[in-house]
Amino acid sequence: MEKAIDKTGVRIGMWIFLYSEIILFGGLFVLYAVYFHTYPEDFGRGGKELNRIFGTANTLVLLISSFTVAASITAIQLRKKGQAICFIIFSLLCGVIFLINKYFEWGTKIHHDIYPNSDLMLDSDPGFNIFFGLYYTITGLHGLHVIIGMILLAISLVLVIRNKITDQRYAMLENSGLYWHLVDLIWIFVFPLFYLVL
Repeated sequence: MEKAIDKTGVRIGMWIFLYSEIILFGGLFVLYAVYFHTYPEDFGRGGKELNRIFGTANTLVLLISSFTVAASITAIQLRKKGQAICFIIFSLLCGVIFLINKYFEWGTKIHHDIYPNSDLMLDSDPGFNIFFGLYYTITGLHGLHVIIGMILLAISLVLVIRNKITDQRYAMLENSGLYWHLVDLIWIFVFPLFYLVL
C-alpha cells in the first residue's frame, strides 16, 4: 500500500512539473502569436529562410523516438530487458541526430549572418529580427530540453542494465518517457510555427 502511494506521489509530481513546462512554452507561443499578428509578412519571409527538410527530418526523428521510448516501457513491463535496452539506446540516438541537425541548421544561419541583432538583421525590417529572436530562443530552449530528456533516458538505461528498473519498479523510466513525450509534443507546435509559417 505504501509503495502504491509513493508511486502515485511521484507520478503526480511529474505531471505538475510537466504542466509548468507547458506554461513556459505556452507563454512563448503566445508571444509568437502577438508578434506574428503585428508582423505577418516579416514572419512569412523569416519562415522561408528556414530549411524545411531539416525541420521535417527532426520532426520524424522525434516522433519515432517517442514510439521507441513508449516501447521500452512496454518491454520492461513484459520483462523483456534486452528489448527495453535496445529501444532506449535507439531513442538516445534519435536525440543525438536531432541535436546534430539543429547544430548544422543553426551554424548555417549564423554563417549567413542570420541571427538577432547581426548587421543583416539590423538592416532588415524589425519583424524579421523578432522572428529570428524567437526562433533561436524557442528552438534553443527546446534543444536544452532534448538534452535533459537524453540525460534522463541515459540514467534510466543504466538503471535497467543494473536491474534497478524492473517490471515491478519502472517509475523512473515511465517519468523519463513522459518528459520525452513532452519534448516531442512541444516540437509538434514549434515545427509549423517556424517552418510552415506563410
